[in-house]
Amino acid sequence: MDNKVKLMQAAIDLMAEKGYKGVSTKEIAAVAGVSEMTLFRNFANKLNLLEKAVDYFHYSMEMTRIFQEEVVWDMRADLLLVSEMYHEVMERNRKLFLIVLADNDLAGIRQKAQKHPRILLELLMDYFKEMQRQDKMIDTDAETQAITFMWMNYGAFISRLYTAEAVTKVTRERFAESSVDLFVRALSR
Repeated sequence: MDNKVKLMQAAIDLMAEKGYKGVSTKEIAAVAGVSEMTLFRNFANKLNLLEKAVDYFHYSMEMTRIFQEEVVWDMRADLLLVSEMYHEVMERNRKLFLIVLADNDLAGIRQKAQKHPRILLELLMDYFKEMQRQDKMIDTDAETQAITFMWMNYGAFISRLYTAEAVTKVTRERFAESSVDLFVRALSR
């Protein structure tokens, strides 16, 4: 693991435990096993380090790869893959979301992070438009369907983000299957 990734991971772990303001660059560097100068050389400051971590660990690169390499133009299979990857990445980055959502001083990072959902929105819109072109999907507004799919998955993630106790006994896997089946029934030709 390179120094940048070590520093980002150390920052996430420490900030999840102590909060953004409760952690120093010296502490982050020590936990990462590098000098504080290495942190400054790579990131300039703590805020930039966190911003780079959000970019590095977010889902847009993995989603782009899925749409470029793994889509088979079967709505159920494709949307299930997207949903599963989304939840896998979001769960893996649970600490990062808690850090950024907990501190109002990090609103700028939250704003900049909006580029990732926008990328997923574009990927889904393009997918739905192509499915319509292939006559595999009813004529409908691709953007509305894409954002509905995204918000449905985001809501499922957020409902489990802050509590260890689940609101329901429905598993994440069962939710993905049920929600995708709903979309397929509603949108397929």
